[in-house]
Parts: sequence; C-alpha cells; structure tokens
Amino acid sequence: MSSGPVPLFRSSATPGFSSLVSADPRRIFARKLVREIQVRFAEVLCTVKTNEGLVQARPGDAIITGIAGEHWRVSRSHFARRYQPVPPTVAGEAGRYVSLPNRIMAVRMSEPFEVLLADGVSRLSGAAGDWLVDYGDGSLGIVSPAIFATTYEIVG
Repeated sequence: MSSGPVPLFRSSATPGFSSLVSADPRRIFARKLVREIQVRFAEVLCTVKTNEGLVQARPGDAIITGIAGEHWRVSRSHFARRYQPVPPTVAGEAGRYVSLPNRIMAVRMSEPFEVLLADGVSRLSGAAGDWLVDYGDGSLGIVSPAIFATTYEIVG
C-alpha cells in the first residue's frame, strides 16, 4: 500500500519565517527553554547522525548533544544567536553551552514529512506527530514530541 510521496519542506536560508509554516492554521509560537547542552565544533567535513537522518557538518559547525543524548548540527552562522557558553567554556570552543530563549514557529504534523536543510544536501525525515520547526532564520528542523515537550514552551 503506497500513499505517495511525503511532503517536502525546504529551508530557504533567507531570514524570516517560512510562508508555508506561517500560513498553516495549526501553527503555534514557542520559545526555546534555557537548557544546558554539550557542544563540539566540526574540524573537517563530516556526517552527524541525528534522530531524523544524516546531516552534513562543515568545518566550524556546532555538533550538539542534547539532554536526551540526541545529536544535531547548527551552522556556525546561526550558532551564536541560539547558544551561549557556560563558563569556563569560551565562545567558539568545545564545552558546555545553554540554549537562548529564542522564539520559533512550529506545526505538529499529522503525516510523515521531510525537510531539506539549507545546505541542499541533508534531508531529515519526520513521522506523524513530530513537529516541523521554523527557527525564523531560514532554517527548518524536525523535533520529536518528547524532545519538543522538554525543550520548548508554547507561547501562542
């Protein structure tokens, strides 16, 4: 039984929220909770195994380990706006960081879907019930319900 291709959402790499996400009547606004995470920075081009798929990391990109042991990549250009070092960690060096309470837009998806990241190569796969997250900076992501519940608060 084939249900056809799954919807594909493309990160635009352009600042601002996606019109597809902002126009969805199911969309909500949420704020990232301040949570401590472990960060290392890619020294060479590599692949990061996330819960949602394989993601390419370029030199300088942050590779993050979250509170549930999950991994994800944040491009160097977006990292400083989303995370702050916890002393004695120095900005730009591996160590402990906290997430900043940035506002995001999200839609809880009712069917499987995919996200093509701004690098044009990395593709994430989401399941029904997962959140499509729009970070407002041209990047999209997928967050499971359990991780969303512990890392975001809905604000509207």
